[in-house]
Amino acid sequence: MLSGFHNVGQSDSKVRTVVIDAGHGGKDVGCNGRISREADIALKVALALGQQIEENMPDVKVIYTRKTNTFVELIDRAGMANKNNADLFISIHCNAGPAAAYGTETYTMGLHKSESNLQVANRENAVILKEENYEKKYDGFDPRSPQSHILMSLYQSAYMDNSLRFAQKVQHNFKNKVGRVSRGVKQAGFLVLWKSAMPSSLIEIGFLTNPTEEKFLNDKANQTYIASGIYKAFKDYKQELEAMN
Repeated sequence: MLSGFHNVGQSDSKVRTVVIDAGHGGKDVGCNGRISREADIALKVALALGQQIEENMPDVKVIYTRKTNTFVELIDRAGMANKNNADLFISIHCNAGPAAAYGTETYTMGLHKSESNLQVANRENAVILKEENYEKKYDGFDPRSPQSHILMSLYQSAYMDNSLRFAQKVQHNFKNKVGRVSRGVKQAGFLVLWKSAMPSSLIEIGFLTNPTEEKFLNDKANQTYIASGIYKAFKDYKQELEAMN
């Protein structure tokens, strides 16, 4: 049996509950483009994804970490997934980089293989500096310390197979169904994935720092289209897991 199921049993591979996490929010706007903020676009895509699952898969319970422009601490996002015994945790974000950078990336928890992966994790993790008592809450984690990232990446190994399985399906659908440029599946130490006790992935849907991509990401039809790529990946993932038993 694949790692990543809650406990051993025949009904284990059922995917009943998914938690959809719109990155950032409230006082934490995430990265900025010229005309938009990451928190806003991530929320629109997260809500569109949830709606597609709710409409087409009534047997799946959808839980959102936020449905409005509110600030949610990173530890509470994973906490919501754990409390609801979620079978999958999906965190949606927008990327930042040089103006020429474009395309989608999907991350799972793990040891970063490159400096650029670490930079993405550092940017997404820096939000904890806006939280009170973050040293205590995150076991002394310091987003500015490379050692902290290495220690943290050792978590989640029990769910690695299925996290990667889902992440690969996301990138496949982005590339082949939505026509997006895929920058691949990558690994890095993301706090939002750290304490989640289930398969989990963080999806960077595009670069707000690229003017062409920012324009694409701000279009409502494109947001629905991106959400449909993630929905298709979720559907394929669910079917594949449930067919294994």
